[in-house]
Amino acid sequence: MQMKVFSSIAMLAMVAALNTGVSAQGAPGAPAAGAPPAQGGAPGGGGQGRGGGGGRGGGRGGFNLPPLLMETDAFPDGGIVPAKYVSAGGGASVLPAFKISGAPATAVSYAVIFHDIDVSLNGGTDDVLHWIAWNIPVSANGWPEGSLPAGSVQGNNIRGQANYMGPGAPAGPRYHHYVFELYALSANLELPPTTTRAELIAAMAGKVVAKSAYVGRFRGEPAAK
Repeated sequence: MQMKVFSSIAMLAMVAALNTGVSAQGAPGAPAAGAPPAQGGAPGGGGQGRGGGGGRGGGRGGFNLPPLLMETDAFPDGGIVPAKYVSAGGGASVLPAFKISGAPATAVSYAVIFHDIDVSLNGGTDDVLHWIAWNIPVSANGWPEGSLPAGSVQGNNIRGQANYMGPGAPAGPRYHHYVFELYALSANLELPPTTTRAELIAAMAGKVVAKSAYVGRFRGEPAAK
C-alpha cells in the first residue's frame, strides 16, 4: 500500500515538472524569456522597413524618398567632366544642361549647390563652392546649357562671382569629386544674390521636400614638358 502511494506521489511530481517546462518555453514562435522584442513585423505594422508607394519608411516620424532624378547628356553620373564644362586650363566653364524629373507635387522651386568635396578649407569642413542657385522653377523641368530659367537667382561662388565655375582641380594622382546637390523646395526663397551657402542652407530648413545629386570627376592635366 505504501509503495502505491509513493508511486502516485512521484508520478504527480513528474507531471508538474513537465507542465512547468512547457510554460517556460511559451507558445510556438514566441520569443524566449529575456529576449529582445522582434524587429520589423508584418506589412502595415509599426516596425521599421522599406515603405511602399512613395517611399515612406517606418520609424518615428518616418522619412520620404521621392524619386527626384537629375540627368544630363554632358557626362555620366560619376563620369569625367569634359573640358567644355571645366575652368582649369582655360576651359570654357559652360554650365551643363540638366533635366529634372520626379519632383513631388508640393515642390515649387529648386535650389542647387555645386562644390568640390575633396578639399578642406581653413582647418574646417568647408570645401570649394563652385556655384549656388535657387528659385529655379519646378515647371521648367531643369535648365538648358549655359543658362537658367527666368526667375532663378545665382549666389556668389568662392571667387565672389554670381555664376557657374567649372571644375578646376590641379594635376595629380587623384580625381576630385564635384557634386551637384539638388533640393526641391515647397516655396521660393526671399534671398539676395549676396547670400552665402550657409545662409541658403538655413533658409531651406523646413522647406525641402526631396533631394538628389549628380557627381562628376575631374583632375588637371600635367603641364607639357
